[in-house]
Amino acid sequence: MSELDAEALLPSERMRQGALAGDVTQIHRGHRYAEEGETFVIDGTTFEVTEVTERTLGDLTDEDARAEGMEDLDAYRQLLDRAHDNFEWNDDNEIVLHRFDQR
Repeated sequence: MSELDAEALLPSERMRQGALAGDVTQIHRGHRYAEEGETFVIDGTTFEVTEVTERTLGDLTDEDARAEGMEDLDAYRQLLDRAHDNFEWNDDNEIVLHRFDQR
């Protein structure tokens, strides 16, 4: 089992602080950044990646958005629009779910 750089998996301070608070328990990324069983540390707290699954944007639900610290899927879409230049939501776009738990 290897240790990841928390900033590589969770690129924003908001996401890292949300993970520490227990409000963020997963992140979807455009590529695979981790494997199940790998760990990362934020401010002395260790997390373990428990699931890595390929999905599409069309698979996302309000529950997924809340697990990423957002109010709902609409707020999540708005965040993606702000965070990525020329972002266009396409339900068929492939993404990778990274789910994690505090150890």
